Amino acid sequence: MIMKEKAVNVPDYLFETSWEDCNKVGGIHTVVATKALTLTNEFKDNYILIGPDVLKDTNQNNEFLEDKFLYKSWREKAEKEGLRLKIGRWNIHGKPILILVDFTPYFSEKDAIFAHFWEQYKLDSLTGGWDYVEPALFGYAAGKIIESFYLFYLSHLDRIVAQFHEWLTGTGVLYLKEHVPQVGTMFTTHATVLGRNIAANGLPLYKNLENYNAEAIAKQFGLIAKFSLERIVAEVSDTFTTASEITNNECRHFLGKEVDFLTPIGFEDAFVPVKEEYFEKRAIARKKLVEVTECLLGQKISPDTIFLLNSGRYEFRNIGIDLFIDAIGKLNMQPRLNQNVVAYITVPAYQLGPRKELLERMTDRNLDHPRTEIYLTHNLNEPENDLILNRKAKQAFQ
Repeated sequence: MIMKEKAVNVPDYLFETSWEDCNKVGGIHTVVATKALTLTNEFKDNYILIGPDVLKDTNQNNEFLEDKFLYKSWREKAEKEGLRLKIGRWNIHGKPILILVDFTPYFSEKDAIFAHFWEQYKLDSLTGGWDYVEPALFGYAAGKIIESFYLFYLSHLDRIVAQFHEWLTGTGVLYLKEHVPQVGTMFTTHATVLGRNIAANGLPLYKNLENYNAEAIAKQFGLIAKFSLERIVAEVSDTFTTASEITNNECRHFLGKEVDFLTPIGFEDAFVPVKEEYFEKRAIARKKLVEVTECLLGQKISPDTIFLLNSGRYEFRNIGIDLFIDAIGKLNMQPRLNQNVVAYITVPAYQLGPRKELLERMTDRNLDHPRTEIYLTHNLNEPENDLILNRKAKQAFQ
């Protein structure tokens, strides 16, 4: 385990920024949420999380508990400075303070912002698409939020650390290094940009790691902007961390820098409901799955039906969706299978919302017309390009 000999100073304030703070799209949401109680117990309200306000025009974020009186004076000043934010608490164990940031006002300024980052750090954002622009502007906005909070409440006497997860928030590190260098910056990568894409494209990663040319791979897979940001942030941040030795091997080869610390992932016991609550929640979830399945198929299903669920970020190979489909297909051919099995793949896809006919059946509960060839709960944009459908998921689940 890497742990360089350095003095450990506990900060007075800890900011933690992630694209997945109060935005459940992948595993980092779980990583942050399941350690929040420990950090809240340690830092109390001096532990502040920052996430993107992706549901800003709705009231659908059940994880966010807004508190208009929390840091009211600073919020009002920040809003006058042009920052758009909501302050409240993340509705998880520990109820940590959470700031949701609306980064969309910076869309009109993106060319000037990225031009400055090029001049200051040689950050190559020229080929970045919207999957790069949006998180990069969020990271920039998060940096400005921390700067504003520092100037309003804190001083050079306060010890402050700001942690940023993944390349998606890396511009926050760059902003703070230039404008508030007295704030210590920590950059945590959970998987390198190049390593993730090499694996996703079916190429052997660790077996041939030393044979990959970073710049050539970045160009081949259209990752120049993301790779440039990740590499620069790893270099300029005060502390660079990752969760495993194998990912550190990626960092060493692709980014040209080893991490300063390995920070293995763990979670608190509170993350798992106690026995009675667990069985209650499990029963509620199973009842909902039965309801959705029966309405989707238009018929009752056996009470002893087994449900299998695969969930997470839509990374077809990296989280094993392909293996899940193949395994279900093989299970379906087993002659000894004498029990109904319903398998769900629940990942965020390029979808248009729930199917209207499914919602109607869930309202009137008409199960008199069994349906075949129906296996989607949501309508998809460009279904012909969907990797799951192209894996012949329909045949696997019949």
